[in-house]
Amino acid sequence: MTQGSESVRFGKRTTDTVLHRFEQWARDTPGTRALIAGPDSLTYGELDARAQRLAHRLLGSGLPPGALVAVGTARQSELVVALLAVLKAGGSYTVVDVQSPRSGRRQLAATEPLVLLTDAAQHAALDNGGGPRVIRLDAEAAAIGGPRTEQPADRPADRPADADRPADTVRPADEPADEPADRLAGVAAPPPGRTATVLFTGSAEPRAVPVSHALLLAAHQAWAEVARPTPQDRHLFTVGPDVTAFAAGWTRALCSGGALVLSPRSAWQPGDIRAAVETDRVTVLHTDPAGAARLLIEDAGQAALTPAAHLGADPACRSLRLLAVSGDRLYLDEQATLQIRLRPGARVLNVYGPAECAGIGTWFELPQLPHPLDDPEEISLLGTAFPGFRAEVHGGEIRLVPPDGADAIPTGDLGLLREDGLLQYGGRIRDRITLPGGRVLDPYPVESAIRSHEGIGAVILKGVDGPRGPRRLVAYVAPPPGGQPTGRTRALLPDIEELRDHLAGKVLREESPRTVIRLRTLPRTTAGQEDRDALPLPILPAAVQRAGSKSGKYGAAAARQEETPAGCAAGCGGVGLGFVALILTNFLWPGSTDLGGVPQPWAFLFSLLYLFECAAFGIGVVFLFGGRARMLRQRRGPSLTVAAHLAVSYLLLSWWPQDNFYRLAAKQDWARQAALVYAFNIPLMIAGVVVAAYVVSKPADPFDFHDPVDDWPDR
Repeated sequence: MTQGSESVRFGKRTTDTVLHRFEQWARDTPGTRALIAGPDSLTYGELDARAQRLAHRLLGSGLPPGALVAVGTARQSELVVALLAVLKAGGSYTVVDVQSPRSGRRQLAATEPLVLLTDAAQHAALDNGGGPRVIRLDAEAAAIGGPRTEQPADRPADRPADADRPADTVRPADEPADEPADRLAGVAAPPPGRTATVLFTGSAEPRAVPVSHALLLAAHQAWAEVARPTPQDRHLFTVGPDVTAFAAGWTRALCSGGALVLSPRSAWQPGDIRAAVETDRVTVLHTDPAGAARLLIEDAGQAALTPAAHLGADPACRSLRLLAVSGDRLYLDEQATLQIRLRPGARVLNVYGPAECAGIGTWFELPQLPHPLDDPEEISLLGTAFPGFRAEVHGGEIRLVPPDGADAIPTGDLGLLREDGLLQYGGRIRDRITLPGGRVLDPYPVESAIRSHEGIGAVILKGVDGPRGPRRLVAYVAPPPGGQPTGRTRALLPDIEELRDHLAGKVLREESPRTVIRLRTLPRTTAGQEDRDALPLPILPAAVQRAGSKSGKYGAAAARQEETPAGCAAGCGGVGLGFVALILTNFLWPGSTDLGGVPQPWAFLFSLLYLFECAAFGIGVVFLFGGRARMLRQRRGPSLTVAAHLAVSYLLLSWWPQDNFYRLAAKQDWARQAALVYAFNIPLMIAGVVVAAYVVSKPADPFDFHDPVDDWPDR
């Protein structure tokens, strides 16, 4: 089954590129704002001039045509300058992650660029030795529009950039590279099939994907036909610059005469996006489902102190005319809620497409629906293909055909082409769960059925290996957007029995989860995708952990061997501390252990009592510092566990000082007797009650998992 559009023709060969589109706007409207980033704001003319200077430096450094240049800088305006400069110099670019240097180094290793453009602050974090040649972008020079300085990776930071060049080739700092202008213009028109950028997939292990100049331009033109951008638009991308949405999506603003609203800091913080949308009057917002919900529902609800269900249009986002959501599944009810939060006439697009298609493939907005659908909380529609693209479903898998003549790209996602012509999302193939007996389960239909519960906003169904079987279905659930961690929200999140009742008749019994884990939010990758690998793992008592990890007689023996050293250390430590306490007794309480006037066998019994008291004190010290970790494994409440830990420690520690104080107190010294009773006896009674409460309290299911919602503070 195939779905496509031919409203825009991309078949003819052309030398047009996204760079040419930008340069045309720079010539026609040089004074128009291109980048809005606080003190780093630039007009089209300024941005083009700075990119031109950096392109000269790249050519002067010997950059061959088509060479890959990695860009890693925290200053987003500087990053855009670098992207344009690389294209002007005839190279291809890739953006690496500087917020997570480890991820950035993996990206460098995967792409093996010839040159790395970076700042001094990120140089040390990204440089792992023996990597690409480094050209450091000097922030001070960038602020005044001056040229950059070339800095090899092995050169000290305080050594001049031109120190390694022959004396007759050293240029003044303000003189551009001696490359002829016609060469720079010539390399700016590469063959359409040449790689323009290398993007990274949004999976936990990102994969490098080359994208040609023709495809990058085709993606921009397809987007422009659907979104209809204008030179008055101001675009804001909430994702990191290494994510496909930005690394390929900057063209949506700069190739249509609009402005890019960038963070003046290293990356957008959730609390700053809402202020930027209102202050800079953003008209087009590109984000992921979680970012859209946070901006239009959660942050708005907190600002208005109003439950999300009663929110109308958001005054702070009245400038938005288009909200483009990509990166993960977006259900119909979520899309409808986002639509309500925008002013009348504004659009919400659910954009779907892998990195191989430059981030676009299909799009959907609510007016495409021929009629209302039942159960919108269980349906995610991908809509129709972008102009020039085609969407196919083969064997249940979605394949996208880009307009550059390439073969169909398998997305790894499942889909259904409905009778109304709309493409419906059906989950990811890699998320399939193999059940005991070899049966394969697609979790998405079960997740959608779970999500139909009114108290659940997001859910992931995952198969987790456990001691009771090879695979256990676990549902990780989170409240709807705007749900505050209060007692009411906690009650709305169902337990396992309520969830099973809800799923009765909707899914097969063997497909129902056996455990529910309640989370505040589901973990997500930097690209906005739900991160199944980051979900919390089981927290089991020690006995269960040993049973699950070591089975058979050898496993049991190994478990006992593991505990033996710790038990011996605790016992020896307690005996040692008890011996120290016995020695200190006569120094702290002289005469308290004098048994000269006590006849046998009572003297022996009292001597034995002294030994027990000292030993109990030593064991109490050991338990005070080492017992809490073992008590936590019993899975009682955290507050009760702390109280019981202190109570047991006191029960062991107090006998040694208490008995010695009593022996030295006169029978008729009522003041001292009362002080001892209230200092020791009353706390001992309280400690006993705490221990009793701990013993009778019901522990969690030893095969259940940690429930993070129980750790929510009440507000």
